[in-house]
Amino acid sequence: MLRALTERGGPAATGLRVVAINEPAADPASIEYLTRFDSTHGRFPGRVALDGGRLLIDGEPLRLHHAATPGAIDWAAEDIDLLLDCSGSFSTRAAAAPLFAAGAPRVLVSQPMASAAEVDATVVYGINHLALGGRERLVSNASCTTNCIVPVLAVLDAAFGIESGCITTLHSVMNDQPLIDGWHHADDLRRTRSAMQSMIPVATGLARGIDRLLPGLAGRIVTKAVRVPTLNVSALDTVLMLARDVDAAAVNAVLRAAAEAGPLAGLLAYTELPHASCDFNHDPHSVVVDGSLTHVAGRRLLGLMLWFDNEWGFAQRMLDTAGHWLARAASAAALPDTASASSSHSSPSSRSSATLPPAGNSR
Repeated sequence: MLRALTERGGPAATGLRVVAINEPAADPASIEYLTRFDSTHGRFPGRVALDGGRLLIDGEPLRLHHAATPGAIDWAAEDIDLLLDCSGSFSTRAAAAPLFAAGAPRVLVSQPMASAAEVDATVVYGINHLALGGRERLVSNASCTTNCIVPVLAVLDAAFGIESGCITTLHSVMNDQPLIDGWHHADDLRRTRSAMQSMIPVATGLARGIDRLLPGLAGRIVTKAVRVPTLNVSALDTVLMLARDVDAAAVNAVLRAAAEAGPLAGLLAYTELPHASCDFNHDPHSVVVDGSLTHVAGRRLLGLMLWFDNEWGFAQRMLDTAGHWLARAASAAALPDTASASSSHSSPSSRSSATLPPAGNSR
């Protein structure tokens, strides 16, 4: 997200400024090195340096923390408006409570929470972000796969109706997988196998995410996932039973129209070129529909291939949600009944910090 913010033009263009990062595992030299050089996305598009315990991005200092527990940092002293948690560690309100106790006014988490009751809102930008009122304290940005599939399902359900479906996630490797066979903390023996030698079935909560965002489809979609030995970019092999007779051309026309205009333009993209997955590395969209692979069997059974950069696209949506939420919070703070709210929440440049997973983790 730090790189995404920089590529968007930094604080001057976005109104967002990162002031602190918590990285429990890595030392400052490693953080500086891994920020500057990225095997997947290339060199950082700006100046990166260290100044004592601070990371300098184009000369702007970011304080580095190395706390192992969420409540160990005085976030109130950092005077932040928003904490972005990218550790994947907090799935309940109780687990996230120490962040608030330490002074974080708002927390945006980069994974789905255990249930809808554990969070004030689960957001897929472009679908329901306008429902944010600004007074929420704990918001989930869902997952990269949920951000990919929900816009497509919403468009198709509105156009044709969806009776049921089966979605298979083909996900690039993640850094919790061993390079060679070895112990894994999850209760799943498949995850002990080498990430680069096999396609590995894993559990997925995508169906719960769909139910949460599109309750009209609750119970109608089943999902499964397979990790594949590529470094980045993933795909959803999507099979849907529609409520109306269709052909591939009609489906593609609807999806192309959604990509070109309306609330999903810039989030959903459409192509008919003969792509391979690496073509979508560093692609900012939530989902790219591959119209060349759209098929219909028996008039209603639809097959789709949906591409997404599980790292870069999701980082973009985190920034989109953060910016919109903070703008709504500034508006809410300006209302008469909240006139006593901190003036920092309505400042032109909002201050944020991030808690990060071990260096190199993909999302």
